Amino acid sequence: MVPHLVTALNGPLLDLERKILDATPAIERWFRLEWQEHTPPFYCSVDLRNAGFKLAPVDANLFPGGFNNLPAEVMPLAIQATMAAIEKICPDAKNLLLIPEAGNPSRSYLENLARLSSIMRQAGLNVRIGSLDEELEDPVTVTLPDGQQLIFEPLERTPRRLGLRNFDPCSILLNNDLSTGIPKVLGHLNEQYLLPPLHAGWAVRRKSNHFACYDDVVKRFAKSVDIDPWMLNPYFAHVDGVDFQERIGEERLADSIDAVLKKVAKKYREYGISEKPYVVVKSASGTYGMGVMTVHDAAEVAGLNKRERNKMSIGKEGVAVHDVIVQEGVPTFERVQDAVAEPVVYMIDRYVVGGFYRVHHGRERDQNLNAPGMQFVPLSFEHAALPDSHAKPSLTPPNRFYLYGVVARLSLLAASIELEKTDPEAIQV
Repeated sequence: MVPHLVTALNGPLLDLERKILDATPAIERWFRLEWQEHTPPFYCSVDLRNAGFKLAPVDANLFPGGFNNLPAEVMPLAIQATMAAIEKICPDAKNLLLIPEAGNPSRSYLENLARLSSIMRQAGLNVRIGSLDEELEDPVTVTLPDGQQLIFEPLERTPRRLGLRNFDPCSILLNNDLSTGIPKVLGHLNEQYLLPPLHAGWAVRRKSNHFACYDDVVKRFAKSVDIDPWMLNPYFAHVDGVDFQERIGEERLADSIDAVLKKVAKKYREYGISEKPYVVVKSASGTYGMGVMTVHDAAEVAGLNKRERNKMSIGKEGVAVHDVIVQEGVPTFERVQDAVAEPVVYMIDRYVVGGFYRVHHGRERDQNLNAPGMQFVPLSFEHAALPDSHAKPSLTPPNRFYLYGVVARLSLLAASIELEKTDPEAIQV
């Protein structure tokens, strides 16, 4: 179940892998102690980039779709992890309301909902799907090519609870990232568990907060295993008040790009890396690879044409982009099926349950792969996550996949701390 993978196996990454493998008992204890202090998000997916000389997360999604891209053999892991999560949240849980993305879903997204619903049902929950479409008055049934049926039902709201006709859930699972705002129907649900919480949505959440928390987490982790935190951490800067169409904030953005490029160049010189540094400028909120551009020189910002400015101005659901992060570019040295690739790791609760490679035949190794034309190659962590510390790191795929799981869990831990720090109830207190 391991796809053909070609990776640049030279330089410091091999030394990093060896240190991680040798420190496995200490690492697992470190995570175990951390999870005693922090509560993981219900689920999360993390995009990783392996440059051969460093491995770092470049995005963390707290409302992951794409469960249909996971290999079938990892479903028992996903079900067990879901059981563990539900037992902590609501041990006697019986009914779960699943709220998906609004609009006209793609076939792929519908297959994601079917897989996600199946996981929840096999974890012991009655699952029904509630639509945020206010014009929906009666249930609508959608039949997938494999014969599965999904029934979308209108929501019913009482002063303190949300449910469906003849269906009162104790838990509500959002698979909608709230990019366009928080619907009123989801507010003030004091008697039900909302997973993830509303402030995890992109209407509130900012990537700059996540990577600031990740920076703190990885520094502590790196100290415990005696590695340079930069090996697992992309430099970044936050720039707000940007208007690409009106060219507002352009100089501040260019200055931030230049500052990050200089920091990366210094690290490259330290490790004798001959690559040319670059950064990725992207919206500080939202997913789907929108509002993203690769920059090798700060002067490129002033040279953007009208089409490029329009592209950077609009995110998912047509939301205007005025808040960006400048993130160190991590080139991917991985190739699957003769195309550039990056691993995406999926977690439920604090457990790695699987993942896939995002593959794109039309992109280069320094470009964003989350773009039209991408494909997915399943990656099973069921066996691959068991490392062999006696084997050579460069020759044993499970060792590399274990490292993927470690870095993804660092990002998951950062997300849990991020949600704690941005919880509006905690802030008010």
